[in-house]
Amino acid sequence: MPIARLIADMDGLSARLDAALAELEASGIKVARAGLLDANGEVVQIAATGGDAAQMRSVIDKSFGSADVLVADEPIAAPQLFVSDMDSTMIGQECIDELADFAGVKDRVAAITERAMAGELDFAGALRERVALLEGLDESAIAQCLEERIRPMGGARTLLAGLKARGCRCVLVTGGFHHFADPVAEMLGFDRVVANRLGVAGGKLTGEVVGPICDSATKRDTLEEEAAAIGDAAITLAMGDGANDIPMLEAATYGIAYHAKAKARAAADGWIERGDLTNALALLGLSQHDGANA
Repeated sequence: MPIARLIADMDGLSARLDAALAELEASGIKVARAGLLDANGEVVQIAATGGDAAQMRSVIDKSFGSADVLVADEPIAAPQLFVSDMDSTMIGQECIDELADFAGVKDRVAAITERAMAGELDFAGALRERVALLEGLDESAIAQCLEERIRPMGGARTLLAGLKARGCRCVLVTGGFHHFADPVAEMLGFDRVVANRLGVAGGKLTGEVVGPICDSATKRDTLEEEAAAIGDAAITLAMGDGANDIPMLEAATYGIAYHAKAKARAAADGWIERGDLTNALALLGLSQHDGANA
C-alpha cells in the first residue's frame, strides 16, 4: 500500500490536507488514515489502500509542492545502505566551480556545471571540458579551497550519525574528485568514497581526469554492488540533486532529491526543498536523538 509523509508549513495545513484527501479519493486512491506520524512530531502521514505510489506522489506534489515529501510503499523502514552525492547535497558548494575561481575561470566552469546538472550536457564530456580549464593551476589551491570554501550542508553530520547509529553503511559517490571527497567523507563519517581523480604533475593540475570517470552509471552500479553485499532484501536510501544522480535515485528503495534540479526531483520518491538534511530522518520516521549536531 502506498504511504506519503510530508513536512509542510503549518499555516492553513488542515485545509490543504482536506483538499488533498479529497483529490486522492477522486483519483481512485482510498485513504485509510491521515494525521501526524507521532503526537509531538511535524510529519503528516497519509496511508492509502488503493492506487500506487506514483499516483499518490502526483497528487501530493500538486497539493503540497512546497513541502518536504516521501512517497513509498508501506511499511517505510530504516535503510541499511545510504549512497549520496556530494556537491550541493552533502556540502553546500560545487567543488569544481570553487576551485575554478582560483584559476580565474569560475563563471565559465559554473555555467557548464549548471547545464550538466540539469541534464542538458553529457556528463563525461562536460567534466573533461571543465577540468581542461584548470590546467596549470597549483595543486596547493585544492587545500586552500577546502579550508576556505567547502562546508557541510546543514544537517549533514546529524543525518550521517543518525543513520550510522542504526547500523547503516554510508557511501559517498560523486562526479567530483577524491581531493575533495576524501576529506569530506572523513569529516562527515562516510565508510567509502567513489570519485574521480584529478591529474597532477610537478605540483600543478594537468587539465585531465585520470582513470575511468565516475558518472551516473557508476553511481547506480555502486548502490547495486553495495546492496548486493548486504543481501537481496537490502533497504537502500539514495540522495542527490542533479541529473547524473537519477539512476541511483531510481534504483534505491527510497530516492530523495535534495534541493534538486527538476529532472532529479521528478525521478525521485521524494524531495527536500524547505528544510535541511535532517528532514530525511524525519520522513523515514527516525529520531535525530542518536545523531550529532549539524
